[in-house]
Amino acid sequence: MVDLSVKICGVELKNPVIPASGTFGFGREFAEIYDISCLGAVATKGLTLEERLGNPVPRIAESRGVILNAVGLQNPGVEHFIREDLEWLKARTRVIANVAGKTLSDYEAICARLDGLVDLIELNISCPNVKCGGMAFGIRPESVKEVTRIAKSALKKTPLIVKLSPNVESIARNAAAAEEGGADCLSLINTLTGMAIDVETRRPVLFNNTGGVSGAGLKPIALRMVYEASRAVSLPVIGMGGICRGVDAVEFLMAGASAVQVGTRNFADALACPKILEELRAWCDSHGIRKVSELTGTLRPNGG
Repeated sequence: MVDLSVKICGVELKNPVIPASGTFGFGREFAEIYDISCLGAVATKGLTLEERLGNPVPRIAESRGVILNAVGLQNPGVEHFIREDLEWLKARTRVIANVAGKTLSDYEAICARLDGLVDLIELNISCPNVKCGGMAFGIRPESVKEVTRIAKSALKKTPLIVKLSPNVESIARNAAAAEEGGADCLSLINTLTGMAIDVETRRPVLFNNTGGVSGAGLKPIALRMVYEASRAVSLPVIGMGGICRGVDAVEFLMAGASAVQVGTRNFADALACPKILEELRAWCDSHGIRKVSELTGTLRPNGG
């Protein structure tokens, strides 16, 4: 039987399947449905220094093969998470704390607060930078490098994952910038920016007008970006974007990922992660794979 364990930045996960940030809360609701200790880790809801109520509704919209969200990082704040959820979650699986901010000092402070308390920290750099006219930290390589450097400087014990935005000119350049800034790992892709329109009212469906696009329809884009990013750096990569089945996870591993995150599929099927895990196990067993880590980066490009 295949060995599904993987190691990310020295942290051993029992398998490479991780629910993505913003799609799994802090795990409590899903724990009522299945034993979440079967998961490799849980990426928490995005955490900010203070509680955030998020954007006005409507902030979720469906479209063909995807959903759009403009939730606005609603969360109870990092102190509430530490006090009410962290120990409960740590008793069940590895914890990846997703963190967000509006300024560099926000990122620095929240990383310092979580250092040593969680297994890994995932930096959400798709947040608007209030000092740069609302442009996300993750758009330009220079800002990717700077926010990564600041966050890394606050960490003494916990490895840093930088979650890359796909809304960029070159994912490879931004991946390299994160590496230069001190990232220990990359995760990608975050959501693309999109819009849905109600043709009867001639207004955007989302109150925020635009939102982040995620779901099965993004998989080809995400695979391409994971492939390009993994070839541009020497860091481990966690891939995500449209993963719905075990074979999707296999594709991401072959493209260069060491682990995967499952996001939107959790909304359609609360058992998505354990199903994908079992399908991944079955695929590996049927193909004679002894360690799932052997799949990482094994894609053979045509013409190469």
